[in-house]
Amino acid sequence: MNYENLVAVIRRLALEAGDKIMEIYNSDDFEVKSKSDASPVTEADEAADALISAGLREAFPDMPLVTEEQADSHDVDAMTFLIVDPLDGTKEFVNRRGDFTVNIALVEDGVPTFGVVYAPAKERMFYTDSVGNSVEEMGPFDKDAPGEVKPIKVSSPDNSALLVVASKSHRDQATDDYINKYSTADMKSAGSSLKFCLVATGEADIYPRLGRTMEWDTAAGQAVLQGAGGRVVRFDDHTPLAYGKAGFANPFFIAYSPDVALKEA
Repeated sequence: MNYENLVAVIRRLALEAGDKIMEIYNSDDFEVKSKSDASPVTEADEAADALISAGLREAFPDMPLVTEEQADSHDVDAMTFLIVDPLDGTKEFVNRRGDFTVNIALVEDGVPTFGVVYAPAKERMFYTDSVGNSVEEMGPFDKDAPGEVKPIKVSSPDNSALLVVASKSHRDQATDDYINKYSTADMKSAGSSLKFCLVATGEADIYPRLGRTMEWDTAAGQAVLQGAGGRVVRFDDHTPLAYGKAGFANPFFIAYSPDVALKEA
């Protein structure tokens, strides 16, 4: 894999998908359907998926591709593959809250190594560079030439005053009970994979997730966080969150700066 080419391709595809998503987001109305698990899907999910999938298959024809919106890809059995959530945070999109992202990642030997997270409504873009270090691009988001980028790095947190980020749409009592084990200075809510990015930039110290997620929800965000010095572990035993699992469902997990003193489940 030519990582420089990979980064250029996934960055461009994320921006192109973001344009398509915003075109639909800013329209007067858009169709919302329900998938078999009752989760919402919109024409924006489908349009972004078609664009990204075509681009990845053209650029990397020999690489297995897993994408949320193509059920037949959920049977892929591989430890190295590309994985896509074309519109993460569909509920945020439907409710016009802006906290939705385009996620594209490369998983190698069960570990997300390169990824891009683009939040078009927030005009924020995070990705790993060609050597796996994470940056935030400041704009103007030209498709062919990156603008100003700044390296990002996780915080050196104060364990007596932690900054916590949690899900906006999937918050529950179990999550609050776990957060209450920590001494917190601030709690914020965010949608989609932006939560990983807030930890990656040091805007938050820890993000616990005690709810259902799939590998396409987390791979790009995890790659960005790891490239900024962060970690993602299983909630139950604090071992690294692995990828390429049958069915691609994740266990509960914690994303955090390594200087956070983790509490037991």
